[in-house]
Amino acid sequence: MKTVRSLLHGEIIRAVSFVLVGFLALFLFFDLVDELQNLSRLASQGYQLHHALLYVALKTPAHIYELLPISVLIGCIFVMARLAQSSEFTILRTGGLAPVKALSTLLQLGLVFVAMTFLMGDYAAPWADRQGVLIKARFQGNLTVGQTGAWLKERQGQRHFAVNVRSFDGIRQMQNIRIHEFNEAGQLLAITSAPQAEIGEGVWLLQQAEEKSIQTPGAGQTLQYRSVQHLSLPWPTGISADMVAAAVLSPDRMRTWELFNYMRHLASNNQNAQRYEIEFWRKVFYPLSCLVMLVMALPFAYLHFRSGQIAGYVFGGVLAGISFSLLNNLFSFAGNLQNWQPWLTAAAPALIYSAISLLGFWWMVLRR
Repeated sequence: MKTVRSLLHGEIIRAVSFVLVGFLALFLFFDLVDELQNLSRLASQGYQLHHALLYVALKTPAHIYELLPISVLIGCIFVMARLAQSSEFTILRTGGLAPVKALSTLLQLGLVFVAMTFLMGDYAAPWADRQGVLIKARFQGNLTVGQTGAWLKERQGQRHFAVNVRSFDGIRQMQNIRIHEFNEAGQLLAITSAPQAEIGEGVWLLQQAEEKSIQTPGAGQTLQYRSVQHLSLPWPTGISADMVAAAVLSPDRMRTWELFNYMRHLASNNQNAQRYEIEFWRKVFYPLSCLVMLVMALPFAYLHFRSGQIAGYVFGGVLAGISFSLLNNLFSFAGNLQNWQPWLTAAAPALIYSAISLLGFWWMVLRR
């Protein structure tokens, strides 16, 4: 059985690697074409060809994360179909390879693909994306969203804060920050503004900050305003750089733990976290789709092929992989709009395709 396992695993790994490299080269070529337009636009700011190539290369982990499940499906379909056409799989079945044993052999390899997908999506891709953002920020300025920037809320004891960040470099540096402080009754107590700030561990360091506070009047007195200038003002906060990036950037490149912390932050401040909850559960379930793809590919080993039929089945695998990706995105948007249960929204595509795959596998085995 060890020989059979080595044969199947080796063939699938080579086929999946070949498909992944092909897809990766295609996507990186498209990224390079898009980046050449930015090269001409940012050339006056010092953005050169080697910067563009480095920026495109840093997109590789994110593309691997997105393409690995589809590559697993296409590569495994090709291997199963080829083994069926050459009657090698029939020989393996005659030698004692039961359907359940074949399925468990593929799922063992699937766990390796699951771990690789998780590591790419949770560690390599976020780090590479931040490095790419840092490269771009040096030449095209900081990242902004909308006309007023990003808004965040935080509660500290009896005080409430509404924080506005106009622009962010994706790492630590922010520009044009305003911090509004309110009491429990919703009355404005102070506004602190700063042209620049740096995010540290549990504190923001505001540069050249101006603090405008409202003094509580006594009996028969009017409101009094006080303005204080600070060369450097530390502001203790639980809002991290990842939370600011989530408010400014897309959350799909955040780590699973960072998304979880941001969800808790939004919930504790009575903000809608539906979008981030769906993205969190997508992060959890997406690596498991590699197992679904392997189960979908196994029934192809029980088909009878004539010459030239493999290409058609591989093309069908491409369509199945694309449809899975489209369904995944469709459920994400629909779940956010319709306020569906986040974990079910993220798991539904994998559950649907798992049911179809197991049904096909059961039908092929029962038929024989």
